[in-house]
Amino acid sequence: MATSDATSVAPETMRALSVSQIAESFEGCSVRDVPVPKLDETGLLLKIRAGSLGFPDLLMTRGGYQYKPTLPFIPGGDVAGEVVAVGSKVSGFSIGDRVVTAGVGGAFAEYGVYPAARARKIPDHLDYAEAASVGSAYVTAYVALIRRANIKEGEWLLVHGAAGGVGLAAVDLGKHLGAKVIAAASSDEKLKAIKEAYQPDVLINSSNGFREQVKEVTGGGADVIYDPVGGDVFDESVRCIAFDGRLLVVGFASGRIPSVSVNMPLIKGFSVVGVRAGEYGRRFPEKGRENLDEVWRLVGERAVTPHVHGVYALDDWRKAFEEMDGRRVIGRVIIDPSK
Repeated sequence: MATSDATSVAPETMRALSVSQIAESFEGCSVRDVPVPKLDETGLLLKIRAGSLGFPDLLMTRGGYQYKPTLPFIPGGDVAGEVVAVGSKVSGFSIGDRVVTAGVGGAFAEYGVYPAARARKIPDHLDYAEAASVGSAYVTAYVALIRRANIKEGEWLLVHGAAGGVGLAAVDLGKHLGAKVIAAASSDEKLKAIKEAYQPDVLINSSNGFREQVKEVTGGGADVIYDPVGGDVFDESVRCIAFDGRLLVVGFASGRIPSVSVNMPLIKGFSVVGVRAGEYGRRFPEKGRENLDEVWRLVGERAVTPHVHGVYALDDWRKAFEEMDGRRVIGRVIIDPSK
């Protein structure tokens, strides 16, 4: 262990993407100078090299997400960086270690303080951007497919929004688990990239509907449907799910929260299952640790591989946000505040 006074290795202020007001079109966001957070005795001070952009980050700038942080706040959850100072009660980490962790915001800044207990060293085969692409995406896929759906080898898995961060992770993990994976995305360009990355069993351009294609290739319906999109996609999914199927509600990227008449699950014999991976870990801490450990074991063994869409400098944050807002993302968008 190496211990260092944070004041000797970091400036008093840093550049960060700050959300100072809730507004449309990201008008409340700007890069500002803010104080570097103070290191505590159980924490690590990181020079941040990669912060992962998730769709909830976009929603929070507009006040459209269930979690509403106090203004001003710095978005970005999953984070990877270099240890530049170590708390006095921390063991197992040294200055210079490459680590990955997560927080409730804070990733889009030059420095951050994170609990050492929640950090882990980055496997040698991953760079910072790849490491920051793992956390929430793969834990969400793991909780959804294993904890909530109890998916079995050989079952048909339909993944909506398959080009996005959480969707692509579900395609990757589903293939590893032996499911027959149908990747659904809104363009042929996205489908081509998904095929090159993970070789799903079936590709469907869902821009003009998908239920008849799903019913045809599965022989009746998908056993598990992974839906981070909501809206019309959810409505149509109800029409192509198998008896005893599990329809996983992961999010509402479309903007509309759908509903279902309860006679449909009754008649068709399927379950609508909510997926909140973070809350699952908070409610069941031991299982939450198991989820993370298992995800990182799979990453370490190269059984699953995160996919980075692109890396953007902090000053190019708007390009990153607009790329995601325009549904052009394949994998994870990363902001590197050190650039």
